[in-house]
Amino acid sequence: MPLTSPDEIKALLEETRTIAMIGASDRPDRPSYGVMKTLQDHGYRVIPVNPQITGEHVHGEYVWRELSQIGEPIDMVDIFRRPAAAGEAVDEAIRAGAKSVWMQLGVINEEAAARAEAAGLKVVMDHCPAIEIRRLGVAPVAG
Repeated sequence: MPLTSPDEIKALLEETRTIAMIGASDRPDRPSYGVMKTLQDHGYRVIPVNPQITGEHVHGEYVWRELSQIGEPIDMVDIFRRPAAAGEAVDEAIRAGAKSVWMQLGVINEEAAARAEAAGLKVVMDHCPAIEIRRLGVAPVAG
């Protein structure tokens, strides 16, 4: 079952340090752009992943084509993709050894969530970490 209780979600956010954001955008009008900045401002390392802007930088971070290229431990994969495309992102997260996957507001894919959980990952669906940080009073990540 995906994490739904405030205590579970807060604990996940408190144990997370590095977030890979699939679907990160370099466009200020896109939700992922603002969410990435909010997470960085809260102390998280956020690594953007987007094949359309590979090699560019968003908020000072190099943009990777896919998770497998990152080459460092990933605590959470934040998925800014349509629900139908979330399954592919979850499979990448499993292969990359991520500890959790977070599907953004409106992103619900029960099959992908079940695969992630079967592989030992924690799952959050249909929530935004930037909103939950504020709502739950998560302390800034110590650097």
